[in-house]
Amino acid sequence: MSDLPTPNGDLLPCVRASGPGGGATRTLVDLLANSECPGLTARRRRREELTGSSHDPIVWAVARGANVVDVDGNRYVDMTGGFGVALLGHGVPEVVTAVQAQASTLLHALGDVYPSAKKILLEGRLAALAPWPARVILGLSGADAVEAALKTAMLATGRPGVLAFEGGYHGLSYGALAACGYKLAFREPFVGQLNPAVRFAPYPSAAGSGRAMEYVEAVLAEGRTGALLIEPTLGRGGVEPAAEGALATLTALARRHGALLVADEIYTGLGRTGGLFQSIAMQGDPDVLVIGKALGGGLPVSAAIIKEDVAAAWGHPVGEAIHTSTFLGNPLACAAAIASLDVLQRPDTAAMIARCAASLERSLRSSLRSPGLGVRRMTFVGVLVGVAIDGGLRRALAVCRSMLERGYVMLTGGVAGDVLTLTPPACLTEAQIEDFCANLAGVLAESPDP
Repeated sequence: MSDLPTPNGDLLPCVRASGPGGGATRTLVDLLANSECPGLTARRRRREELTGSSHDPIVWAVARGANVVDVDGNRYVDMTGGFGVALLGHGVPEVVTAVQAQASTLLHALGDVYPSAKKILLEGRLAALAPWPARVILGLSGADAVEAALKTAMLATGRPGVLAFEGGYHGLSYGALAACGYKLAFREPFVGQLNPAVRFAPYPSAAGSGRAMEYVEAVLAEGRTGALLIEPTLGRGGVEPAAEGALATLTALARRHGALLVADEIYTGLGRTGGLFQSIAMQGDPDVLVIGKALGGGLPVSAAIIKEDVAAAWGHPVGEAIHTSTFLGNPLACAAAIASLDVLQRPDTAAMIARCAASLERSLRSSLRSPGLGVRRMTFVGVLVGVAIDGGLRRALAVCRSMLERGYVMLTGGVAGDVLTLTPPACLTEAQIEDFCANLAGVLAESPDP
């Protein structure tokens, strides 16, 4: 695999006529089936039964910009951005250089006891991003940061209750899973070990904001809720933004009833939706901002950015830290995050994101305007796009597989699985966007609502 070409990042797909799944891929997928958790292999088998076509994965080998090359040399355009991580593109040169330099000096430090210089510098950079005096708790994943926020709420309010929202996705480790409103099936097998004080309100979208706010106020008025946890736009839940004014109303309700407002900006933060933090752009005033994904430029790092007066609830323990981990503030991840922030905060990056968002919206609206394509709704929130289609999960999975065969990596989202969720790198070229939209229109036309 070392002789596979490294793409420029701005190339169109090139998939062999027989499609994904060559010899090298088949060998590795067979090895995978012998070693990975059977729940993942079984999921692919169920998708094959549902759609009548293979759902074996492609195996990534090289990625640059918006391009991915698999182990058989097929080249794709990644419309997922690696689950939203690669907002700046894969293999950002500044991030790669920073990681290489850090790797030559220090791979691991002693977390919260004897930290690396990079950890200290990163926490300072993150605190400075907030619109108020802030303190920072680092993590390795978005779920880590969500759980740090939930712990903060417990300490600050003394209340174990969490009010989250239907359709919200905050990760699958236990603290975050308890507040996962995305699908009951994720929580159900583990419910006996999850926080029983979690409640779920209807998501305050434009269609149902009034009903949602009535429910929120009723629950908060009981006085048992310490954290009000929301994504300003549902990400995995189907790209559904909160209604205008919803974040301001939630802020006021949280203040009135003594709860903390926690904004999960793992998908929406750091520029993907336009501003640095969407919740603040929507007139909210969170007590905790949770970020991840794009922060590390490809390395695992996340953060809970906490108002300084709220963070004081952690106190000044003289014994062992009550929230830490072995790899807290890993030097490699911190170096990557600092370099990523350097790029994210450049004016030309903001302009690139705006251009990509405008081009995606223009091209998708033009390409998918025919009523015969079965497109029910399109939602555009910066470089976070949802295309809801008729035909349910089966059709959505079939569309994604057909697009993979044409060289485009896509994912389904939404509670019903019928939303094509696009979180691509913002470095997509105009040619890549136009070719993607033309191919998507063609696939939708060839796969009518069953």
